[in-house]
Amino acid sequence: MFARVLSRIRAKVRMRQYVVTIHADEEMDEDHLLWSDVSHALLTGTIIERQKDRDTNEWKYIVYGETEEQRRIVVVTKLSPSGKVVILTVYDAEKGLSNGV
Repeated sequence: MFARVLSRIRAKVRMRQYVVTIHADEEMDEDHLLWSDVSHALLTGTIIERQKDRDTNEWKYIVYGETEEQRRIVVVTKLSPSGKVVILTVYDAEKGLSNGV
């Protein structure tokens, strides 16, 4: 459904044209995730949902994927006006599901 957007996200990740927010970095640390985990999920995962940000009115994309160790994670991302991918947050999918997220 979002094949074009996912293709753009993957191309930007491969070209290292991304920004990781402080929030995403903190969440990665909390869930013991590395950038290699996040990039693998983005490069092999699937967009499962698109949401409109209430504050910026921009689209954000919920990517469900796995790390190389088959740990399921969710990456919330958007394409910025500058053309970079912005990683908004990251979380362990199992932990998010158990918390009702």
